[in-house]
Amino acid sequence: MDALTRRPVSTASDAETADVALAAAGDARAFERLYRAHLARVNSLARRILGFDDADEATQDVFVRAWEKLGTFRGEAAFGTWLHRLAINVLLASRTSRSKREGRFVGDEGMEHRAKGASGSPELRMDFEGALRKLPDGAREVFVLHDVEGFKHREIAEMLGVTAGTSKAQLHRARMSLRGHLAG
Repeated sequence: MDALTRRPVSTASDAETADVALAAAGDARAFERLYRAHLARVNSLARRILGFDDADEATQDVFVRAWEKLGTFRGEAAFGTWLHRLAINVLLASRTSRSKREGRFVGDEGMEHRAKGASGSPELRMDFEGALRKLPDGAREVFVLHDVEGFKHREIAEMLGVTAGTSKAQLHRARMSLRGHLAG
C-alpha cells in the first residue's frame, strides 16, 4: 500500500500477470507485450546455445511454443522463469534436431581446432561471443547452462540426457577452449 494514498502499489509484475491472463484467453496484444518484454533475454540465450545463425528463428520458435503452451502456465513461478525454462527446452530440442540432420559429431580434436579459430587483433581475441560460437554444441550448451544460467550439473545432465560427469567434463573442455581462444 502506498502510505500517502492508501492505494495498492501497482508493479510491473502485476501488469505482466494481467498480460499473461489476457494472453492465455487469446489476447494477441497482451502476448505481444510479453513478447517485447522477454525477447532480448530469449534471443540472448538462443545465441549462446545455438549460435547467431540459428538464434532468430529459434527465438521465434520459443515464442510460438509459449503461445501454444500458455494455458499450461499455472503461475507457481514468475512468467519469465516459466518462459526461460520453456526456452531452454525448445532450444535444446532444436539443437538436437539440427545435429541429427547434419549427422556430425565433433570429437576432442575438432574442439581444439574450432576453439583456436583465427588469430587477429586484440579485439577479436577478446570477443567472448565469438569464442563461445567456436565451441562444439555440447560444450557450449553445458557452459551456458552452468556458468551463464546457473544450473547445477545434475540438472544439466537431466536436460541433456547425459551423466553429471559428462556435464562436468564438457564444462572443463569448454572453459579450457575459451581460455585458449581468448588468450590467443
